[in-house]
Amino acid sequence: MLRPWWIGMLLLCLVVAGVFAWLGQWQLGRALQTSPTPPGASEEVQPIADVTQPGEYLPDPLVGQKVAVSGWWVGEDFVVVDSRFNDGVEGYWVTGQLRLADGEAGPDQLGPVSLAVALGWAPTRDAADAAASALETLVAESAGDPVELTGRLIADEGPALPPRGAEPDTLTTMSSAALLGRWHDIEQLSVYRPYLVWDEPAVGLTAISSPAPAGGSGVNWLNIFYAIEWAVFAGFAFYLWYRLARDAWEKEVEDLQDAAAIPQPPDPAAR
Repeated sequence: MLRPWWIGMLLLCLVVAGVFAWLGQWQLGRALQTSPTPPGASEEVQPIADVTQPGEYLPDPLVGQKVAVSGWWVGEDFVVVDSRFNDGVEGYWVTGQLRLADGEAGPDQLGPVSLAVALGWAPTRDAADAAASALETLVAESAGDPVELTGRLIADEGPALPPRGAEPDTLTTMSSAALLGRWHDIEQLSVYRPYLVWDEPAVGLTAISSPAPAGGSGVNWLNIFYAIEWAVFAGFAFYLWYRLARDAWEKEVEDLQDAAAIPQPPDPAAR
């Protein structure tokens, strides 16, 4: 271990362990700096521009935040989503594309912006399809009158493949990306990643059960776990150096023992 090569390897391990220790400290700092959401904060209705921006992921502390938004419905884009449970009962959601009014996404809004909205729940597919058709007719008759919505903002669930045997265009998750593929008039359109669960159900639908999120914790245990992992990695760097040095030493000892066990040829000068 005192040879120059192994001392150099030890210095390299010190650098690697130092980097791991810094990463562990960074993770620990993030865990301890996490502020719990004040009780009832999610129930204070805020403008959507103060909570998130189009294209951004919704941070965990803001999932379930109530927001207010105004705009108008795109009449052809009431889409039914399958396999949605409401108080433990499986059914269907009717969703719509809300095109936001100018400035609703913030002062820097450029171009059209849309938000996916869950308008209500139906127990059967026929009831959901009938509600979607009625909404299309209502929007067509009202000529796209502006609406103001209040609801809970929920994180995007991501797209999913349709169940086996279902129609290829069947949707089973609330995914803005998947709904975008079904919407109309989407050129140069910006879309919010999260979706809105409307407080007031549309005609012919049942209100979607969306309780307030549980209170947050002052400690992010996932980050603490990551910090412990980095500490283990730092310790493993020293163990790896010790193990490699020991293996090299054991190999040299074995080579010496093998050399000593080989019979030496007689010395001709001794005769």
